Amino acid sequence: MKESGHHPPRNIIQKIASLRDKLHEHNYRYYVLDQPVISDAAYDAMLKELERLEKQYPELVTPDSPTQRVGTAPLDSFNRIEHRVPMFSLSNTYDTREIIDFEQRMQKLIGDEQKITYVVEPKLDGLAVELVYERGIFVRGSTRGDGFAGEDITLNLKTIGSLPLRFRPRSESAPERVDIRGEVVMPRQELEALNRRRAEEGLPLFANPRNAAAGSLRQLDPRITARRRLDLFCYAVGYHEGVTFTSQWQLLSQLESWGFKVTENRYLADSGEEIIARCQQIENLRNQLPYDIDGTVIKVNSLALQQQLGEKSRSPRWAIAYKFKAQEETTKILDIIVQVGRTGALTPVAIMEPVRVGGVEISRATLHNFDDLHHKDIRIGDHVVVKRAGDVIPEVIAPITALRTGTEKPFPLPTRCPVCGAHVIREPEGIIYRCTAGLSCPAQLTGSIFHFGSKRAMDIDGLGMKLVEQLVGKGIIKDIADLYNLDAETLAGLERFGEKSARNLLEAIEASKHRPLNRFIYGLGIRHVGEHLARVVVQHCPDLLISGPPDPDTLMNIPEIGPQVAQSIYEFFREKKNLSVIRKLLDYGVDPQPPETAEKSQPLAGKRLVITGTLSQPRNLVKDRLEKAGARVSGTVSPQTDYLLAGKNPGSKLERARNLNVNVISETELEILLNPSSSGSETQPLLPLLEQQPETEKSHEQ
Repeated sequence: MKESGHHPPRNIIQKIASLRDKLHEHNYRYYVLDQPVISDAAYDAMLKELERLEKQYPELVTPDSPTQRVGTAPLDSFNRIEHRVPMFSLSNTYDTREIIDFEQRMQKLIGDEQKITYVVEPKLDGLAVELVYERGIFVRGSTRGDGFAGEDITLNLKTIGSLPLRFRPRSESAPERVDIRGEVVMPRQELEALNRRRAEEGLPLFANPRNAAAGSLRQLDPRITARRRLDLFCYAVGYHEGVTFTSQWQLLSQLESWGFKVTENRYLADSGEEIIARCQQIENLRNQLPYDIDGTVIKVNSLALQQQLGEKSRSPRWAIAYKFKAQEETTKILDIIVQVGRTGALTPVAIMEPVRVGGVEISRATLHNFDDLHHKDIRIGDHVVVKRAGDVIPEVIAPITALRTGTEKPFPLPTRCPVCGAHVIREPEGIIYRCTAGLSCPAQLTGSIFHFGSKRAMDIDGLGMKLVEQLVGKGIIKDIADLYNLDAETLAGLERFGEKSARNLLEAIEASKHRPLNRFIYGLGIRHVGEHLARVVVQHCPDLLISGPPDPDTLMNIPEIGPQVAQSIYEFFREKKNLSVIRKLLDYGVDPQPPETAEKSQPLAGKRLVITGTLSQPRNLVKDRLEKAGARVSGTVSPQTDYLLAGKNPGSKLERARNLNVNVISETELEILLNPSSSGSETQPLLPLLEQQPETEKSHEQ
């Protein structure tokens, strides 16, 4: 280390300043714009160089240096900080009629001669904070607390990558002081990862992202906070000196230009009806966003009018929060039952006191698996938090242990199938418990037949689950081959099934006899063999139904076939009952055709793709095209992913792809990949995300 009293060389001062400027800019591009231009490794190398120089010249360390984001020593407690301007809470409404009342009340208070404009923004479901900047440098931050004072969480806030340690661009004319208000949130994907880690450690799980964000910010050790990927959105200012704002819209634009993350989904509105329309527009985005929102905030746009309207009690008169229907509620578990799926997998399901969640009454919710059930320690009789997001199956998040009375009963691990009574086994190195009865188990038979006739398999139009349940329940069908022995008279005798429906179904069954072999294999429901692997298998084993599959070692020579899949295929075709059903299918005239292939040249052969966001075509059609072009379509971004196809409103997969330097492409760029010769671009490789962005990702530039 340099001896004290030696002035650092000028070139060192300049190098440190340059490194800081570059790191601040890359932080902004990564955390705020979601548009990184360098790799993580390059960023880490610059940061390490800066740390080395600051260690050598400690007198050059400044509070806004990127090296100062994570403190080293835990705090004993949080100090209390007063807000120079109180952080008022908002009046809430759940009724759109009250939005009309609010707009009319504002107009009446201001007078009809002046038209009022409003700003409608998402109401983020996190922890409200205040950030104090002096001459553009972050100096301290606090929680909202009681509105007049909060806890000093400066060190924890510094760990949030989207919080600027100084304004950008760097300017000597930065305001003397600005107190900026915002919301710290935890992305849903990060909450899932955090809860997985906590479950492995036997720790209580967080019930929702809001609680997780609050708990993370109130850690006395900032290093714990740093390990949880929190995010920050800013939306208001409190006390300010040396800067003026004219409107909420202009204020948000100014925050954005200073380098703060501001919601893109903000709108202007001139009437109560338009406000309601904007609220509904934001609510429609609710489940597409990577973080939770629980409503919208409606504000008078003009700050002069805000000042004129003033406050009432502890809330501003010029703003109101419209709350969406709750997606989380509490209820009580009356019982836990076990469902048996098509592959014999056993899933625990909670039977609950009915409760309305997200506008829908629910009385059942998934408990995922028995490991999850026991990690969460959910018991019969527990009061629990339940969640429903969009159209997904409701799930139990966590028990409310404080309400336990001692009468609650843990649910035992199953040893017998609840449907057929067969033995249950746990998969080696897995979390799934499975019935061993196979197709003789009625629960699996129903699912197997429905899967066999599904659109992506044999595509038997009209073969719905209720019909399958009738056919199995009445003993008309005892295996999938019996589908091809149905007649109009039998079908016409079923509940709500007329002559025309019977004729249509029989025509669909007849047409299915000549589906491609890969769809037939997929329809058999072989464990671990989905659509893509079915296509891979039949391309390498086109005589599978005649000669049977090779041994597992030979199967593993096929690209993408590992030991688990190879063993599953081999065992399936060794099972006499399965071979009997296949022979029966062939005897009934099922004649699988040569496997589906794309063009002789497969432009995406061996490539792995993931899809995110809304596409211009149905996702199934796009997936089908990709697989015909030789691609493997996965649901998870990993280091092995070659491309992420990003549509509108992409989710958290986009951030992970960027973190892993996975190429992100638009639908237009996909067409170039699929048709290189017709595009004239066969010699021009697609630019990766670091150099080129899909149009849907340029909203910050608009």
